[in-house]
Amino acid sequence: MGTQDRMPTLYIPHGGGPCFFMEWTMGPRDTWEPMAAFLRGIDASLPRTPSALLVVSAHWETRVPAVLASAAPPLLFDYYGFPKHTYELTWAAPGSPELAARVGALLAAAGIASTTETERGFDHGVFIPMKVAYPDARIPTVQLSLQENLDPAEHVAIGRALEPLRDEGVLIVGSGMSYHNMRGLMTGSGQADSQRFDRWLASAIEKDPDTRAAELARWAEAPSARASHPREEHLLPLMVAAGAAGTDRGKQVFADDGVMGARISAIRFG
Repeated sequence: MGTQDRMPTLYIPHGGGPCFFMEWTMGPRDTWEPMAAFLRGIDASLPRTPSALLVVSAHWETRVPAVLASAAPPLLFDYYGFPKHTYELTWAAPGSPELAARVGALLAAAGIASTTETERGFDHGVFIPMKVAYPDARIPTVQLSLQENLDPAEHVAIGRALEPLRDEGVLIVGSGMSYHNMRGLMTGSGQADSQRFDRWLASAIEKDPDTRAAELARWAEAPSARASHPREEHLLPLMVAAGAAGTDRGKQVFADDGVMGARISAIRFG
């Protein structure tokens, strides 16, 4: 595969629960439409349709990285209080035990211990945004967990180990939210904090890889960092995407100031 066919890496927002597949009543009905349009446009923005998806979701944490290795993962409806039909959604993308094994081998080669999981299903950080982006569910998909220690530098290192997958047609996707303060979202009061943090984030990811890694490791020192992420699990998928970016610099490819009173963005490397 030539360098022109090398897959980028992405950090995407996955929305609020099953927000794209229901009538939204907690604000304007079109609250999530700009984000949905961005997700629908992902495939057209790529050099080619991916051979597989490797998704790191904010909603799975394990002691060491765990790889979902089943051939046909079910869906894990890990959201609460939404309409009944949202618990009947389908997205029957095949798994890929082969890709799961390759992920484990790359991590091992980098000295990173990992494990495999065959019983768990795709959580909503995977199937909700990917159902928007790839509704036909034909692309083999593997999920990778976060480490429960939530160490940013370790997640960058995980991404670095996985960079070769980009030359194998695999799209590496970090799925989270660039602003994830639930109180701020529920009260519509997150605009100022999300704007400050987003400006820092947009600047940090555009820097050279070493500077970028150092700044991401110290993300909690950024303006409004803890106001934007009281707990950082929705930010850490970015660290994996940034590590897998190698020498590619990042750029903000989506931003919306109208998401429940906050600014939410997406980032692409390469």
